[in-house]
Amino acid sequence: MNQTNTQGLDGVIAGETAIASVGKGHGLKYRGYDIYDLAKGASYEEVAYLLHFGKLPYKVNYQFYISTLKDKRLICEGLRHILEQIPATAHPMDVLKTGISFLGCVEPEKSDFSNQNECIERILAALPAILMYWYHYANHGHQISLDSNQKTIAAYFLEKLHRCEPNLEHVEALNSSLILYAEHEFNASTFASRVTASTLSDIYSAITTGIGVLGGPLHGGANEAAMDLITSYNTPEEAKEGIVKKLEANDKIMGFGHRVYKKCDPRNVVIKEIAKALSVGHKEEKLYYISEAIEKTMWDEKKLFPNLDFYSASAYHYMGIPTSFFTPIFVISRVAGWAAHVKEQRANNRLIRPNASYTGPEEKSFTPLSERGE
Repeated sequence: MNQTNTQGLDGVIAGETAIASVGKGHGLKYRGYDIYDLAKGASYEEVAYLLHFGKLPYKVNYQFYISTLKDKRLICEGLRHILEQIPATAHPMDVLKTGISFLGCVEPEKSDFSNQNECIERILAALPAILMYWYHYANHGHQISLDSNQKTIAAYFLEKLHRCEPNLEHVEALNSSLILYAEHEFNASTFASRVTASTLSDIYSAITTGIGVLGGPLHGGANEAAMDLITSYNTPEEAKEGIVKKLEANDKIMGFGHRVYKKCDPRNVVIKEIAKALSVGHKEEKLYYISEAIEKTMWDEKKLFPNLDFYSASAYHYMGIPTSFFTPIFVISRVAGWAAHVKEQRANNRLIRPNASYTGPEEKSFTPLSERGE
């Protein structure tokens, strides 16, 4: 294979996985289950269990799993103190990196990984609490209580964000979104987490790696950029004209196209339906129609389709979620996939260390510093 084709490892098979199949027949399946069925009929916790243990839970397993995650939400005084030192100007992604890294210091994984499942459950449960404790303290000076009777991560997140009983429609919408984002094979952040795991590093390091990689605008940060784009227009007509001008200027439009999918992103069907339903009667209902105008223009002009990130932006906005939280929600969801891949990597591990094709200068003769002139 020549050098051009290997840039970005595009199309290169880098390993095997039994966790998810992406792009086969333009679909997405988690351990054989179609993403549409899961997004419409399951809870995020069921999907996390499926990814980690290879099967959907029975009722008794599910109730125990829900109870376990609920019991592991609270964060210690030391972590709360650390979060209180982080300014409101920090990006929430950096807050999550800091929180998980600190958890690894005070609740470490054993060197033989015998408590990996417990650590994974702790991370799943604690991420929303970390984000919300910092957010309310940094922005409002409140040391909020992290206790809650909410059973699911979606309901807990929305309750702590808005500090009231969450809207049921919003809970269901966020739950579906978490499922859609939970896993996607060897994407950049997942592969990076597997590389970390392949060194036999701990689970907290692997997850922190994933968070760092996900923060880039070409990966998880695309949903924030999509929101900035959508809200920059006042009408669908203005959006159409604006997108055409951006394309003429060769500007990159975030939230469109995909490295794996060539005709459509199957997840977009679900998130677009959610965004449309949430828009009805909302004071900013126009954002949905502006989004549709952008989608149509991108297809007419470039034959590019929206990926999951594009309509996630307006869907989250309709739930009252700050734009800076869009990528952290991606983390709260994708941590299920990252952890599943860490477990899979460890089960049949070999250090991930690819070679590179050297393109630098040929052999040169060394000249001592004193002889190199002024």
